[in-house]
Amino acid sequence: MAQAQRPMSAADRRRGALMAAAQAGDAAAYRMLLRECVGLVHTLARQKGVTRGRIDDVVQETLLSVHRAMQTYDPQRSFTAWLNAIGERRAIDALRSDNRRWGRELHAPLAYASYPDTTIPELPMQKAQAGGRLRLAIGRLPAAQREAVERLMIEEKSLSEAAALTGRRVGALKVNLHRALKTLRTALQGE
Repeated sequence: MAQAQRPMSAADRRRGALMAAAQAGDAAAYRMLLRECVGLVHTLARQKGVTRGRIDDVVQETLLSVHRAMQTYDPQRSFTAWLNAIGERRAIDALRSDNRRWGRELHAPLAYASYPDTTIPELPMQKAQAGGRLRLAIGRLPAAQREAVERLMIEEKSLSEAAALTGRRVGALKVNLHRALKTLRTALQGE
């Protein structure tokens, strides 16, 4: 036995008319309809238990689904019921997604105690030792690489200024600097 349809409210008939106009290509009617849908879907998502931070996502996903399924709406039926069905599915999707994520994530505030705080500045002695090792490593570089590091990194000259001071081309300075940094990285990691 077919289920009897409930009579539509005036607001539902108006929304249905807006959707029918939108299906026919009326962009203004479509914009007006979507503006109304935002509040309806927002309320629905809140009633379904979607967290505050995810409600806007549910609204957006619902509006995208309405847009994709626009031609499936039957103007003889309730627009609000059609919208609610789509909105409920998107709300359930969000709740499932949150449950999956919360199932994988671990809340362990004491875990932070296991990791060192890297924001604490190094002690002056450690800096001095690191600086000494770096100076020694730079001193061991071939002359062209050492000169590129000194001019570009230590003296902070631009490529054109360093080229003028050294008499080398900009491209050659770039290559020498790249090779020097690679050599220094390898040397300092090995220590």
